[in-house]
Amino acid sequence: MRRTSYDDAMWARFAYSFVTLLVIVDPIGTAAIFAAMMRGMTVELRRRLAVHAIAIAGAILLAFALFGNAFLAALGITLPALRIGGGLLLFLLATDMVFARPSGIRSPTRPEQEEAAHSSELAVFPLAFPLLAGPGALTSIVLLMGRAASPIEQAMVIAALAAVLVLALAALLGAIYLARWLGITGANVVSRVLGIILAALAAQLVLDGVSGFLARAG
Repeated sequence: MRRTSYDDAMWARFAYSFVTLLVIVDPIGTAAIFAAMMRGMTVELRRRLAVHAIAIAGAILLAFALFGNAFLAALGITLPALRIGGGLLLFLLATDMVFARPSGIRSPTRPEQEEAAHSSELAVFPLAFPLLAGPGALTSIVLLMGRAASPIEQAMVIAALAAVLVLALAALLGAIYLARWLGITGANVVSRVLGIILAALAAQLVLDGVSGFLARAG
C-alpha cells in the first residue's frame, strides 16, 4: 500500500510538471509560427531547423533545471519570491494567450525580428528562444525543480520536460500539416484554452509564494 501511494505521488509530480510545461511551451502555437517562418523552405531544411531548435531549447531548459536554484541562491532570491514573480509573469503570458495577441514575453521585438530575418540561425532565435525556452518556461522549470522534494521527483520533472520537448519536436515536424488542419481560428482557440489553464497555474504559484513568504516570516 505504501509503495502504491509513493508511485502515485511520483506520477502526480510527473503529470503536474508535464501539464505546466506543455501549456507554457505551447507546441501547437509554436508550430503555427514555425510553419509561417519556414514557408518556401525545403522539407529537409525545415526538419534540420526543428531538430536544432529542440536541442538548443532542451539544453537551455536542462541547464536551468539543474543549476537554476543554485544561481538564484547566489543572487539571494528565495523560492517564494520566484513563485510570486514567476506567477505574475505567467499570468501576463496567459492574458496574451487568452486574447490571442502577440506577447513581448514570447514574441521577438521588431529589431529582433529584423535581425532574425537576416540570420541563417533561425533555430537559435526565435525558435529555441523565446518561443520554446522563453522566460515563462525557464521560470517554470526552476519552480518545478524547487518544489520537488527528492531526487526521484526531480527526475520526474526532467522526464516531463523531455516528454514535452518530444511533443514539440513532433509538432514542429508536422507544422505545415498542423497549420493547414487547424487554421488561424483553430490555433487561436487552442491558445485561448491553454491560456485559461495557464492563468490558473499562475494564480496557484502566487498563492504558494505568498504562503511560503508568510511561513518564513512567521
